[in-house]
Amino acid sequence: MVKVFGITGSSGSGKTTLLDQLIPCFVDAGLRVAGVKHTHHGFDPDTPGKDSWRMRAAGCANVVLVGARHLTLMRHYPEAVPSPELDDALAVLPPDTDLVLVEGYKRSDFPKLEVFRPALGRAPLWDEVPGVVAVATDDPAAVAAMTTLPVLDLNDAPAVFTFIRDYRVPGRDGGAG
Repeated sequence: MVKVFGITGSSGSGKTTLLDQLIPCFVDAGLRVAGVKHTHHGFDPDTPGKDSWRMRAAGCANVVLVGARHLTLMRHYPEAVPSPELDDALAVLPPDTDLVLVEGYKRSDFPKLEVFRPALGRAPLWDEVPGVVAVATDDPAAVAAMTTLPVLDLNDAPAVFTFIRDYRVPGRDGGAG
C-alpha cells in the first residue's frame, strides 16, 4: 500500500519550501515519490487553440498529452461534479509509487504535518484539521508548550524527513504512530 503523507498549514507558512527540501531526501533514500497539490482556485494547464485543448473543447473527458519526457492526463469534470477528491488523484498514480506527499486536502483525514509559524499571528490548525500528527515550526520551544503533538524544527529538514519516513499509521501499518 502506498504511503500518503500531507503537509498542511496556513498560507505563507512555508509548506512548499519544506516540500522542496524533503522531496530530494526521499528520492535520495531510493523512494519513488509522487506529489499531489490541491488548489481551490481554478486552473487549466492546457493552451487554448492547441490540439489537446481542441480535443477537450470538442468533448473528450480525458486527454493525454505525451511528449519526449512527460505524460500529462487532463481529465475534465463537469461543473455539476464536485472537485476531485484525493482518492481520484491517487488512482492515476503508477502502482510502484512508494510515497505520495500531499499539499492541500487539509479537510481529508490522512496523516499530516502542520507547518506553523507563531510569528505569523495565525491560530494553529492541529485542533481543527483531521490527521495532524506532528508540527514543524521555526519556534519549537513556544510550540511545544502549546501542544502534545511531536514538535519538529522546521529548519531541520533531515529530522522532518526522518519523522515522515518512520511514521506508521496506528492500526493500519503496524506502528504505534
